[in-house]
Amino acid sequence: MVEADGIILASPTYFADLTPELKALIDRAGLVARADGGLFKRKVGAAVVAVRRAGSIHVFDSINHLVTATQMIIPGSIGWNVGMGLAEGDVEKDEEGIRTMQTLGQNMAWILKKIKT
Repeated sequence: MVEADGIILASPTYFADLTPELKALIDRAGLVARADGGLFKRKVGAAVVAVRRAGSIHVFDSINHLVTATQMIIPGSIGWNVGMGLAEGDVEKDEEGIRTMQTLGQNMAWILKKIKT
C-alpha cells in the first residue's frame, strides 16, 4: 500500500458491515499510516462494495473513514461504488454498477495522471 499510487479497498456486505479481514486491515494500516507521518497522504483511494440488497452504505462509509482520515484523494463516480448481486457472478449483471465502476476507474486514472505530471 505504501508503494501504490492508488488504492481500492473492496468488501462484500455481511449483515450491513464489512468483512472482519478488511476491518483489521483498515485498523492496522490506518494506525501505521498516521503514526508514520501520513504514508497514504495524497494517494488516490476508493471504496468498492458488493451487496445483495441493503447495508452497503455503511460498508462504503467505513472504508472511506480510512481514506479520509489518512488524507487520501477520493475520485467521484456516477453514484456510490456499489454492485448488487446475490450469487457469485451476479454483480456482473448489474449494469448500473458496472457503469459506476467504469467511471470510477476512468476518474481514478485521470487523477493519477494529473498527480504524476
